[in-house]
Amino acid sequence: MELHQIRYFLSLCDELNFTRAAERCRVAQSSLTRAIKALEQELGGALFHRERANTHLSKLGQKVKPFLEQAYSHVEGARKQAQDFVRAQTATLRLGLMNTVAPSRLYEFVAALRARHPGIALQIIDASAQALQERLLAGDLDVAIYALPELAGDERLNILPLYREPFVIAVKPAHRLARRDVVRVPDLLGESYLRRTHCEYDAVTRETFGRQGVNGPTVYQSDRDEWILAMAAAGLGYGVMPAFSATYPGVVALPLIEPEIARDIALVTVRGRPDSAGVGALVREVMRMRWMSAQSFAPAIAAGV
Repeated sequence: MELHQIRYFLSLCDELNFTRAAERCRVAQSSLTRAIKALEQELGGALFHRERANTHLSKLGQKVKPFLEQAYSHVEGARKQAQDFVRAQTATLRLGLMNTVAPSRLYEFVAALRARHPGIALQIIDASAQALQERLLAGDLDVAIYALPELAGDERLNILPLYREPFVIAVKPAHRLARRDVVRVPDLLGESYLRRTHCEYDAVTRETFGRQGVNGPTVYQSDRDEWILAMAAAGLGYGVMPAFSATYPGVVALPLIEPEIARDIALVTVRGRPDSAGVGALVREVMRMRWMSAQSFAPAIAAGV
């Protein structure tokens, strides 16, 4: 028994007409007829009763049809699995990474993805969270890793949380707050502020500080974290930084509380959009990783390590 014979048989079951079944299978009617006869000889009896305008399944045909359907389904399933596997070896994966995420959180993940799936042509795009979301929705990215305050409530997107990262206060070691274990928002009253203009939580931070009456002068603005940290080390003021990005010579990073400001880094895809084999491989690598919250590193952060 050959696969094409089963396919011809199932098409004829649907059409109950040799001409239409042959057209559906894109073969000559004589080829389909020969295949059905060969199948009947192998199974030991007629599978169809051929009448002028009433071709229909015989009792033998009715008996074997479920088994042939199942066999064909299994073969097609195996074919699809094989095709998906081959595509996964040669797939292009367009991955967006938020440019405010510290590389220390993602390089192991990218390295593991490359090692376990060398056939995936990985293209990484570095951009702001808002730009990544726009490109993701437009179809220019397959998947992205980023954080936005309103992300969890966006029904257009599938969200897979990776880790939670609190914001910290970055100051020089000689700053009046540097010896504290934590900094409360009201403790910053009157202090000079170093503003990260590219921060996706900038509006949240300014609103939170405003509600607490913290409205000290903004003495420096930059979209480069290393310059914010350099100005903090120089004693120009304090910066509000993601915990994993707050490492710099001459800077102490202190947990911020009352209230805490934190961001949830997530893997994001578009809801309803079919996942490619490359996306499937990436999700499997994400699930392998042990993502740790920055809160686990609070002692090291407070010590400026």
